[in-house]
Amino acid sequence: MLWIILGVVVVLVVALVLLYNRLVNLRNRVENAWAQVDVQLKRRYDLIPNLVETVKGYAAHERETFEAVTAARTRAQAAQGPAEQGAAEGILGQALGRLFAVAEAYPELQADENFRQLQEELAQTENRIAVSRQVYNDTVLTFNNAIQTFPGVVIAGPFGFSAREFFETDEAERAAPRVDFGSATGTASAAPAEPAEPGTGGASGGTSA
Repeated sequence: MLWIILGVVVVLVVALVLLYNRLVNLRNRVENAWAQVDVQLKRRYDLIPNLVETVKGYAAHERETFEAVTAARTRAQAAQGPAEQGAAEGILGQALGRLFAVAEAYPELQADENFRQLQEELAQTENRIAVSRQVYNDTVLTFNNAIQTFPGVVIAGPFGFSAREFFETDEAERAAPRVDFGSATGTASAAPAEPAEPGTGGASGGTSA
């Protein structure tokens, strides 16, 4: 009888250890996925000042638009956590959309090689943000399911595992600049990004915004 009890205890301990290790692994995957999103967001932030300065060289009087983009970038850089970051990225995407709308009114700016290069780099970065955001949201869904269902829910609380936030932006707020290089001038158009569904990741924002 004693051996049976000891055997059951050993099985329970092993199961607990395996479950704990699995939750730790999932939590680390969430943190790594968010780090990948952060890398792409920072790359985007680095492109914005050069983009603003280039547009300013042709449309210096559009001061309000430039200030809006700069302020939105600062807010996004200071955001803490996926939820706050998502809201800030939505505002930044909207501001960038207005900036590209201004740029469309200046054919000489559209023909500027530096501007076209910045457009292309920003478009590529937006795509990377979209992919990273989807991976992050999918990873969060897996982790949250693991700690909210049996048997993970039994040890999640006592061992400090808590649900993570999805990285979502408001489609009405976020208008990610999408660049169309099919035209002669390489005009950029501002179009709303696809809304993210929890667990599917959706299109960036980057984000996605």
